[in-house]
Amino acid sequence: MTDAAVSFAKDFLAGGVAAAISKTAVAPIERVKLLLQVQHASKQITADKQYKDIIDCVVRIPKEQGVLSFWRGNLANVIRYFPTQALNFAFKDKYKQIFLAADVGKAGAEREFKGLGDCLVKIYKSDGIKGPYQAAYFGIYDTAKGMLPDPKNTHIFISWMIAQSVTAVAGLTSYPFDTVRRRMMMQSGRKGTDIMYTGTLDCWRKIARDEGSKAFFKDAWSNVLRGMGGAFVLVLYDEIKKYT
Repeated sequence: MTDAAVSFAKDFLAGGVAAAISKTAVAPIERVKLLLQVQHASKQITADKQYKDIIDCVVRIPKEQGVLSFWRGNLANVIRYFPTQALNFAFKDKYKQIFLAADVGKAGAEREFKGLGDCLVKIYKSDGIKGPYQAAYFGIYDTAKGMLPDPKNTHIFISWMIAQSVTAVAGLTSYPFDTVRRRMMMQSGRKGTDIMYTGTLDCWRKIARDEGSKAFFKDAWSNVLRGMGGAFVLVLYDEIKKYT
């Protein structure tokens, strides 16, 4: 096996293991966030049974459904998350090396991006609203760490703080889109008068009209806590790489 193949395999496993551990660690937060986000559109949760806030949800779940219900569906999430993050990390450094090597020899006029602002604008035009956030997950973290005096030997707490800041900002900004997506998923399979929203734009309009703009960010704090998992993936990957 070549050195490149060994390096790819190490990155793949490190990324996958880091993702699986972090996903399992924050599974209770993910479940609380999901319940709070979709309870208004759920037929199974009546108005008098809805959770008031994060604390109320955390207290009632183990009483009504058992402690293990916090990890309900976690195995499916890990199976889905492992290969995605494993491949993300496996290809991240490889593509970075390829693009940097190709860019070094180019003149200024030939380069695709003139600067950070130009890069974000072009990514938005080509990939839509999700593009900048997909790029930010790895890009901002790597850039911020690169500005430290000794990036490779950064204390794990400093790395976690950087990663947490990145995931928190990106998570809060994209939270309204996640709220709409969850609402649309909840009415899948419904017919006739049970259909609350006729489409994505209708969902945006009705939430804003009936519940107010704050509804888009309802219990967004749980998403910030959930973002600890995304931050943990980045940090844990770096720590695992030190020993491989």
